[in-house]
Amino acid sequence: MNLALALLVAYSAGLVALGLWIGRRVGSSGAFFVAGRSLGPGLLFATLLAANIGAGSTVGAAGLGYRDGISAWWWVGSAGIGTLILALWVGPRIWRIAKDRNLLTVGDYLELRYGASVRAIVAALLWLATLAILAGQLIAAAWVLEVVAGLPKWAGCLAAGAVMTAYFAAGGLLTSAWVNLVQLSVLLVGFAVALPVAIVGAGGWESLLAAAPPDRPDWFDFLHGGASGWTYMFLLVPAFIISPGLIQKVYGARDEATVRKAGVACGLALLAFAFVPPLLGMTARAISPELVNPELALPIVLMDGLPVALGVLALAAVFSAEISSADAILFMLATSLSEDLWRRFLRPEATDSEVLRTARIAAVSGGGVGIVLALGLPSVIGALAVFYTLLSVSLFVPLVAGLYSRRPGSAEAIAAILAGVAAVVAARAAGVPGSGLTSPYVLGLAVSGLAFSAVFLLLRRSRTRSGPPPGHPPPPGSR
Repeated sequence: MNLALALLVAYSAGLVALGLWIGRRVGSSGAFFVAGRSLGPGLLFATLLAANIGAGSTVGAAGLGYRDGISAWWWVGSAGIGTLILALWVGPRIWRIAKDRNLLTVGDYLELRYGASVRAIVAALLWLATLAILAGQLIAAAWVLEVVAGLPKWAGCLAAGAVMTAYFAAGGLLTSAWVNLVQLSVLLVGFAVALPVAIVGAGGWESLLAAAPPDRPDWFDFLHGGASGWTYMFLLVPAFIISPGLIQKVYGARDEATVRKAGVACGLALLAFAFVPPLLGMTARAISPELVNPELALPIVLMDGLPVALGVLALAAVFSAEISSADAILFMLATSLSEDLWRRFLRPEATDSEVLRTARIAAVSGGGVGIVLALGLPSVIGALAVFYTLLSVSLFVPLVAGLYSRRPGSAEAIAAILAGVAAVVAARAAGVPGSGLTSPYVLGLAVSGLAFSAVFLLLRRSRTRSGPPPGHPPPPGSR
């Protein structure tokens, strides 16, 4: 066992031990799902940022930087923009509703606003989509272990999945928040030190200029280069405004001010961090210009472009990023299955302890399925694109519209969800390119909005005559 692998094993063991220790304090579903609504600005900031800096934000974004240049900033930068919108508008409003109505999941909100049918449809879709992004995090961690120790992909996915599942299943959001604080400290220190040292070691800024592919005049075009650029906003900004994993972390805040402070700090940190992975990817091209798999760019530059001790710290930072983001995904899986599906539709009479036990079983099961799926998906960005597309087209329009208007009902929400997903499937089947203004996710989001509006206009007259439909909930957040 080499030094780098030994230190990563010791670090992983420390994370698991910390998670198991904190998990002893978790004895109720409220503590598991929303940390007892006790998170202050520091812990909420840490768990939000750690969830946002994952496989796509490190290994994936560095691979895009290797391939497309500085325009890869928009992959993480778009997440920062979405997080700021969540912090300033959507987050405080939905936190207030969750606090008033004791909501634990996004599914709880959707049922409050639109009814049980919408909750069931979204829960099922999110389970399918969330497994894809969980697999993406595990693939990225496997790339790190492949470069560090020559482990095959299956072994790397298994190791990363075991670490993440062990500490999360112990205590849910409370465990995750404290472990994320440690992971985030390692992550930020590792990348802050690694970036300047790697650029200098590769020959300085001049080496990055010289590494630009001769057929790529847009290598330093910030707005658009290759397949990367500002159009990532259409995919990622909506996803980060309404991501159930992030919203449920927001539920754990102790007050609205905490949501705003932690969310704004997280968004600004993402806007700054967004420069780091593309620059490391461009540095990797200066060191190894013939990589077959661009997603190996980050592990390689950290192993070959840094002194051994610093390289190990940076690799621990990357490993932290993948594991911390993976536990946020497992959080969505476990809470959705146990609360939105199992208790709501199968065991309404379940006790709190039974819900907690089911959430832990769901976490272990989800981690296992994620490992299996990771073995079949080829790339990090490919896996994440599946998740962000389904998330945006199914959830963005009904969730945001429901927060700001009491008039639409379940018919509008169901139409938006089904039409958006159908449009994406049809566009992909027709071979529509995966990026740009006419990409499947942009078309799906537009069709979702149009379907929501069309059904609302068709039903508006009958509702005006007869009042709200039976069972229509009161306006969210009303006091």
